[in-house]
Amino acid sequence: MSTRVGVVTFPGSLDDGDAARAVRLAGADAVGLWHADPDLHGVDAVVLPGGFSYGDYLRGGAIARFAPVMETIADAVRDGLPVLGICNGFQILCEAHILPGALIRNQHMHFRARDQRLRIEAVQPVWTNAFTDSQEVVIPIKHGEGRYVADERTLDELEANGQVVARYIGGNPNGAQRDIAAISNAAGNVVGIMPHPEHAVDALTGPSTDGLGFFTSMLKFLAGAPADQGAS
Repeated sequence: MSTRVGVVTFPGSLDDGDAARAVRLAGADAVGLWHADPDLHGVDAVVLPGGFSYGDYLRGGAIARFAPVMETIADAVRDGLPVLGICNGFQILCEAHILPGALIRNQHMHFRARDQRLRIEAVQPVWTNAFTDSQEVVIPIKHGEGRYVADERTLDELEANGQVVARYIGGNPNGAQRDIAAISNAAGNVVGIMPHPEHAVDALTGPSTDGLGFFTSMLKFLAGAPADQGAS
């Protein structure tokens, strides 16, 4: 049976189609999940895609965190469900307190869209096992509220526990503290990343295929995971 990866659509999501394509290119079945439906329909993992859920009213992700599907996802995360939050998805995970810290307005107050160099800081079992330690990759960014911030104690804990998944190199595009581009929860099954790996899966349309590693990592992990890993 093929691995089923849910891609959630919120009002204002605009990269759900791209995320579904990346899932398919990695070798899994993409399953559309609607924000108002709390049922995860037996998927083995979930992607929260980029976009501007609810028009970014209040703050990016601040309204989407209350969607019925997010309550189910929060419960499933505690049982080990792999979840990848990309850009707006990262914001939603922080707003839902599934990941620590927050994403705020870029320090320079401008929207940034460019191909961005990153360094993989943590090779973890679920989302980054396809990479090597300190591997440099190129993945696009496009955000206006991508500056990761947290109190010093939280930042120190993320560093000490190996939860900083990726950092910006070659210039920090948003003023994120400690150049943080991606983090995970303590268990490693949830990753939030501000750059867009789903836009770096095809050499024809992206600056690289470096982003595909996040999706193939998840499939490799699930191939060795217990059969009851999926949530319903």
